[in-house]
Amino acid sequence: MDGKNRSNIKPGISVAIVLKEDQRSGKLTEGIVQNILTNSQFHPHGIKVRLTSGEVGRVQEIK
Repeated sequence: MDGKNRSNIKPGISVAIVLKEDQRSGKLTEGIVQNILTNSQFHPHGIKVRLTSGEVGRVQEIK
C-alpha cells in the first residue's frame, strides 16, 4: 500500500517516510506513526505524519 490515502494510516503502524531534506534523493526513513498531520483524506505526495522518533515526513509506503 502507498501512503496517499489517510484511511490506510493509523497511529502505531510501521511506515517508510521521506523527510523534507531527503525529497530530492528519495531516501526513506522507517519508523512507527505517532500521529497524522495531514487533515485531508488524500494527498498526491503522501500523508504527512510524525514518527515516534519525532521525525516528520510524508508516507511513501506502509510496511
